[in-house]
Amino acid sequence: MPHLAEIWRHPIKAHGREALERIVVPAGGTLPGDRRWAVTHEASKPITGWSPCANFSRGGKAPALMAISSAWDAEAGTITLHHPERPSITFDPDADADAFIEWVAPLMPTDRAASTGIIRVENHSMTDTDYASVSLCNPASNRAVGQAVGQPLSQQRWRGNLWVDGLAPWEEFDWVGRDIQIGGAHFHVYEPITRCRATMANPETGRIDANTLGALNDTWGHQHFGVYLKCIQGGEIATGDTVEVL
Repeated sequence: MPHLAEIWRHPIKAHGREALERIVVPAGGTLPGDRRWAVTHEASKPITGWSPCANFSRGGKAPALMAISSAWDAEAGTITLHHPERPSITFDPDADADAFIEWVAPLMPTDRAASTGIIRVENHSMTDTDYASVSLCNPASNRAVGQAVGQPLSQQRWRGNLWVDGLAPWEEFDWVGRDIQIGGAHFHVYEPITRCRATMANPETGRIDANTLGALNDTWGHQHFGVYLKCIQGGEIATGDTVEVL
């Protein structure tokens, strides 16, 4: 039986990741706190609600960002970021944007728009979709891509929220259009995820070292990895929960 092996949340879009053991997912929502904040840059357009990736600093343009890990202390209102080339920083993303911008500046390419601030829009998460989504990925598919590029790949290249073990490679694509139950939550599997250059960067070093997009296109004829879910019925999910196709 497939089971939920890992849960990951990304509090600041493209700037960190943290593992969770369990979380309550609301109906019609994302993982609470996922992509709650996003980082604007010099060329960002005015943002009043959900906004596309082009308005934010992201790993596809600045691969060093892919090596950031994070821990969000919701009670204290602070996030701690770690990167192999920077000292760790703990700050309030709603109040200490200047400290963050100074910290992240050395990680940004000089030929890209510089980061300018942190934005949060009430009742919106800055997911890569214009609807509230949760991403589901398959470790077996990750291993297949690793074989195609000739090296093992960390699962964190793909920035998945949920990792489901016990599937054949690419079996998750067979679920598109169907519903699944994970723990106490019910999801609709909406569509495959089209991937970008961010997945080419090593999440340990922040350096591009694998042609993931070429492997997907040349080997399987598509640029998809993982699927987007919509939460239909909210509930608690936890690592170890079985995953049932309804």
